Amino acid sequence: MTEPVIIGSERSEAGLPAGMAVLLSGGSALDAVEAALRLCEDNLADHYVGTGGLPNARGEVELDASVMVGSTRAFGAVAALHGYPHPISVARAVMERLPQHALLVGEGAELFADECGFGKAELLTDEARQQWKEALSVTGESVEGENTRGGSGDIAYRLAALELVKRLSPHDGPWGTINILALDGSGELVVGVSTSGYPWKYPGRVGDSAIAGAGNYCDLRYGGAACTGRGELAIRATGARVVVDRLAAGDDPESACAAMLADAATLPDEFRAELRVLALTPDGRHGGASGQRGSTYCVMTGRDPQLRFARRRVLA
Repeated sequence: MTEPVIIGSERSEAGLPAGMAVLLSGGSALDAVEAALRLCEDNLADHYVGTGGLPNARGEVELDASVMVGSTRAFGAVAALHGYPHPISVARAVMERLPQHALLVGEGAELFADECGFGKAELLTDEARQQWKEALSVTGESVEGENTRGGSGDIAYRLAALELVKRLSPHDGPWGTINILALDGSGELVVGVSTSGYPWKYPGRVGDSAIAGAGNYCDLRYGGAACTGRGELAIRATGARVVVDRLAAGDDPESACAAMLADAATLPDEFRAELRVLALTPDGRHGGASGQRGSTYCVMTGRDPQLRFARRRVLA
């Protein structure tokens, strides 16, 4: 038997204990990841995933999610999903019920969710709508939701977002993806990702969270990885896949994550903002990296089922 391990990015503590409960009862890593992320998606205090997520430039909440199974590299994802509060469950359904495809977007994803019987909900809460309006002012704060310092890229993004809002005439009325990586007692490894994406984004924008190899990758031979933050950089750097390739080459999880961030940092990007990554191996080792001090991730293990916070390596 393998010792169960579950790790998650910042703010995953809303769901991680439920995921560990699944693992301790003998449940699968896939069930654990879904259970944990559903609770994160339901957390109304979190405006970066699920219900209450910050909207796009039109004032509409669009959700992305994906799940990947290490033993088969089966992958399911949805993107630009409107009106369904649990995109991680719809992504799993794509993987299991529609195996001829891996990714559904927009209207097609919503049609599939309806066919599967998933319940609809109003995703834009009053609090998120108010935050969306107030946060469009240009300030020195970071755009994303990880308590990071703002930089020139954040300011450029706010200015570009303001132009979009003016052009798209939104109706009246801080972001950050969540990653969950789980290893179960049978040795299966699964990675799940859920997000409402960049706030004020152009409608239909899809970030790294729904793309295999970018925001999510899992190969049971070597490990799994997932990214948060500047999704366009993770796409260009094939972030999660690079981390798993580094694990395959013998790097420890923390070093593999740091190496990917170092490579992504070489890419020119006018809208550069924080990018972070986590990794978990089939033998239960884990680690993370970030570009700013003070960033952490959540850990629970079968041997120590209490929620604790581990520090990510800071990219020098």
